[in-house]
Amino acid sequence: MQIRDLPYADPGVPDVRSGTRFLVWLGRQQLGGQVKSMLWGLLHHLGIAGLPLGIGIAVQSVVDRDGGRLGLAGVLLVVLGAAISVGDVMLHRTAVTNWITAAARVQQLLSRKTAELGSVLTRRVAAGEVVAVSTGDVEKIGWFVEALSRFAAGAVVLVFICVGLVVYQPALGVVVAVGVPVLALAVLPLLPRATRRADIQREKAGKATELASDTVAGLRVLRGIGGEELFLGRYRAASQEVRTAAVRSARMWALISAIQVVLPGILLIVVVAYGARLAFDGRITVGELVTVYSAVALTYHPLRNFEEIAMAFSFSRPSAKRAARVLALARTTGTTTADDGNEDRTAAGDLYDPLTGLLAPAGRFTAVVCGDPDVAGRLADRLGGHPADPGEDHTSVLLGGVPLDELRLDTARTAVLVQDKDPVLLSGTLHELLDVPRSGEVLPDRALAAAQCDDVLDALAQVSVDTDGDPMRTRITERGRSLSGGQRQRLALARSLVTDPEVLVLDEPTSAVDAHTEARVATGIGALRAGRTTVVLASSPLLLDRADRVVLVHEGQAVAVGTHRELLAREPRYRAVVTRETDEELAAAAPPAALDPLGTLEGHADDEPGGGLDATDELEALEGESA
Repeated sequence: MQIRDLPYADPGVPDVRSGTRFLVWLGRQQLGGQVKSMLWGLLHHLGIAGLPLGIGIAVQSVVDRDGGRLGLAGVLLVVLGAAISVGDVMLHRTAVTNWITAAARVQQLLSRKTAELGSVLTRRVAAGEVVAVSTGDVEKIGWFVEALSRFAAGAVVLVFICVGLVVYQPALGVVVAVGVPVLALAVLPLLPRATRRADIQREKAGKATELASDTVAGLRVLRGIGGEELFLGRYRAASQEVRTAAVRSARMWALISAIQVVLPGILLIVVVAYGARLAFDGRITVGELVTVYSAVALTYHPLRNFEEIAMAFSFSRPSAKRAARVLALARTTGTTTADDGNEDRTAAGDLYDPLTGLLAPAGRFTAVVCGDPDVAGRLADRLGGHPADPGEDHTSVLLGGVPLDELRLDTARTAVLVQDKDPVLLSGTLHELLDVPRSGEVLPDRALAAAQCDDVLDALAQVSVDTDGDPMRTRITERGRSLSGGQRQRLALARSLVTDPEVLVLDEPTSAVDAHTEARVATGIGALRAGRTTVVLASSPLLLDRADRVVLVHEGQAVAVGTHRELLAREPRYRAVVTRETDEELAAAAPPAALDPLGTLEGHADDEPGGGLDATDELEALEGESA
């Protein structure tokens, strides 16, 4: 696999049972690149290992005054130099290719998982951890894959040197053959402690990243309540913990590096002392002593690969563990894979949730009322095919009698679209915002009109850099921070409407707009989505009154169905949620006849000061100021 061939057509199915298994799987996927890199590494290291032989021959030829052998030694050194140069260049090239392609594979796997889970991902895993995995952790994993081939080449060369020296000069070769494995394995007792410290550092760094990400995302809210200093203090404390953990980890790795330097030096002293004695006794020649000395000195380079692979594994294992944890997430347990039998499944009909008993008839505008906003959010996730909690019941929602889990993922997504209560607007122009996969039946101008975005278009036209003031070409800042909350919400609604899915699920789509605009938005949704299945989770009377049918979900079960006015008249639990008042408060405030069709209390202006506002008027007065 070459960099120019990226991205992968299929990154594969990873082994996510553990971080180590994930690294092993990743290494197997890079097997061809690893072998190629190892072969170039062997050429490089063997060229270095051969230098002592050439130097020894040259020294001995000078001692013996043999010009022919000196010329031969010169040719040998030139060949070895060329091998070292070519091997080093190609080793670096292939190793970096392994690094980049491995990192690209992991990023593709993460992107695929993110696309599969959608917004549910950040409910399962903190957003900061997702950021940490897709950036720093990917680099750590790529580092291990890259270092693996160099380590394999270095290990083979060390074996070659030890065997070669034993054959070349047994007396000194045995000393080297015994000493080199000791050097390579000397740091093993320190690796568990170094690994633990590296794990602690990565864990604390991940938490600090999560804290920073969450703080930045909620900075405007924090400033509004004066809480930025509190969170800044928390981040300072987390940052200092990361620094302390990094220093402790660095001390251990510094000790390992020192051992890797000191022990080869000791071995070199032993070889020189023993070799000098053998040369003095005439048992070896000066050239042989120089050869063995040079070989031992050059073992330092391949021995460094042992330290590098230990460090790379220690840092990449927790990163791989976190990546495996994200990649192990699934839409639901028991999700069937897309096969040929599922390709013919239709995605139309009534939407039914067996867990709650909620039924949304095909082609109708259904409103769902839940007393708890969190319950509403989890229900919206379920209707989109995603359980919000890994521990909850994974009974699949049915669309036209077919479980969503048995549909192909692309088919299910085309059929059902869920808009969260806090949708995100990415940076770009308004045209790019609305340039999403869609049926083509709903044009952007119709969707914008239905979402009542006239004032948004006017505001964008005023700041447009185009001479004609085209709002569609005006850039929107990240998350739409240049717009008000109501404007962002309506643009997100327009984006959902333009996709024109078979089933559209909206979770509190008008919570940030004033009552007058909310009424027009409700009318626009009903008109634009005529003949399509629409489910709105809300408790606003203005939205509920325009729905074809309303379902009350109480304690996780659908307990009442009817129109908004019917439920107001006969269901006290529904009145408690919609009017925000209990039956006792309603009875004390006015007789039942005083309820208007939208379920609000008709006050009497002459009874007490300020009594001329009903509940809807109060809502308009409060929200009208923010609009």
